[in-house]
Amino acid sequence: MANKKIGFIGVGLMGHGMAKNLVEKEFPTIVLGHRNRAPVEDLLKLGAKEAKDVVEVVKGSDIVILCVTGSPQVEDLVYRKDGILESGISGQIVVDTSTSQPGSTLKIFADLKAKGVRFVDAPLARTPVEAEQGRLNTMVGADDATFLEIEPVLQAFCENIFHVGDVGAGHKIKLINNCAAIGQMALIAEALTACAKLGVDPKKYFALVSSGAANSGIFQMLAGKAVEGDFGGMKFGLANALKDVRYYNQMAMEFGVAGAMASATLQTLTQAVNLGFGGPEHLVASLVPAVAKMNNTTFPPR
Repeated sequence: MANKKIGFIGVGLMGHGMAKNLVEKEFPTIVLGHRNRAPVEDLLKLGAKEAKDVVEVVKGSDIVILCVTGSPQVEDLVYRKDGILESGISGQIVVDTSTSQPGSTLKIFADLKAKGVRFVDAPLARTPVEAEQGRLNTMVGADDATFLEIEPVLQAFCENIFHVGDVGAGHKIKLINNCAAIGQMALIAEALTACAKLGVDPKKYFALVSSGAANSGIFQMLAGKAVEGDFGGMKFGLANALKDVRYYNQMAMEFGVAGAMASATLQTLTQAVNLGFGGPEHLVASLVPAVAKMNNTTFPPR
């Protein structure tokens, strides 16, 4: 059988690699124009087509993939005039690979279902590097039949695919995972700042943790470069990290999940952004100089 026709909205840092792999694996792909023309032009050279608006993407696709920032952007694409809800065709599947709020996901699911359009949440893990390599991880919320239908498409750009439950489960588990990971980063930033403040060599601390049970992949990615003054070790924006932790806290409040660590992480990230570390150039490892600034010190220590 011929590959399904794919519509792709959001060919930014992650989306370019995903769409590139779809094209290279012979999925007919139509992309919506992006304010940054470079990834669009590259995809067109590879064989993708470009749509002028959402309607054209929807009308030319069996499956529409969204790769945007979060719930406000997804809701805009769905509910705007001539958006996905208005132009959707019965039998289509819309896959949201963004990190979105589960409550919003379930509302969109119900609204699209009334038109015969299926909605799936499949948020992503890993970075733009793995997106280009076709080696992302995804957590899919969908019924069994829909999952089997979209799995070959996801395999085009994912190395590991986890079917975690019905619609909404993907976004729930993604927020849990991200909050736990970012919480570790916030604690590592505090530990490195404590080294600087107390006159302990951060490189000695890094060596100590690297050889013990507290070591982790996150510690290596964040602290390994930070001790050298490089805060670009993790290709994930600090502002996006704040958004994800905020979404988790909202979800936890809605479902009555108790605990202080997530709210503390939210406060740390909010302070960091308020101190000027929320620009597009500030990746999540910028938590280290941000926490140092909160403590009236510098990192790396002079």
